[in-house]
Amino acid sequence: MRRRLPSVLALPSLLAVAALLAAPARAQTADSTPAAGPADSASAPSVIPAALREPLWRRPWVRPLASLVVPGSGQLLGGHDHGMAYLAAEVWFLVRAIALSTEGRRQRSAFITLGYDVARAQFDPVRLDAPWEYYEAMSHWVESGRYSLTITGPVAPETDTLTYNGAMWLLARRNYLANPDSIPPATDPAYQAAIAFYKQRAFGFAYQWSWRNARLEMDTYAESIRESDNAFRGATNYLGAILLNHLASAVDAFIALRVAGGSVGGELSADVELQLLKP
Repeated sequence: MRRRLPSVLALPSLLAVAALLAAPARAQTADSTPAAGPADSASAPSVIPAALREPLWRRPWVRPLASLVVPGSGQLLGGHDHGMAYLAAEVWFLVRAIALSTEGRRQRSAFITLGYDVARAQFDPVRLDAPWEYYEAMSHWVESGRYSLTITGPVAPETDTLTYNGAMWLLARRNYLANPDSIPPATDPAYQAAIAFYKQRAFGFAYQWSWRNARLEMDTYAESIRESDNAFRGATNYLGAILLNHLASAVDAFIALRVAGGSVGGELSADVELQLLKP
């Protein structure tokens, strides 16, 4: 019994020494195992589609939108030189629209000034602007006629049918009176309706005009009105051409994208599938 006692007492000491020796080994093994860091995360396969990793200006779907805003820009982004044709057309249409609009305003200022200096200034020293219908009427009628034959009291319409106001009163009588040549009392409803019609269309004292003894100036005035109309109409047509150029460029860029296989939905879905299939 005495010989076996030392072996039994030494067993816990041997186990403690073995544990101390094993601890550094486990620590060394743990330290030798590399921890997952940024390099490992970078090596992991990315599921972000390549089309979304491209800069915005290089993405295919941007080209039709760019061409819609600036014609030809989408084609140039895609490497197609014919985009310069859309861009050149845009500049040309814009320059022509601005030039014609400027010419229209110049002609408008010219005939307004001529009309006042020759036909209106003799009646009213104050120059007042008027609606377009007024200036157009001045190009067709030599005289406006008086608004009322009396200065005070109820309106007594112009009776000279060769003047603009006189023609408006004749039209009012034909529209509302049973007999245009027979004037009913002022209290008659038909007469009141005719007077209301006349007041809406006749021009007052401040807008009275006369081209008498100035028919050459009247012809020049009418020609300026026609040239102003033509200029503004041409400017409007060029603005329509600008809009069509935008639409045509956008459609062309979209068709080129589809022909090249650059469908946005198809490109994104195919790229996602390839990324997910990578090991």
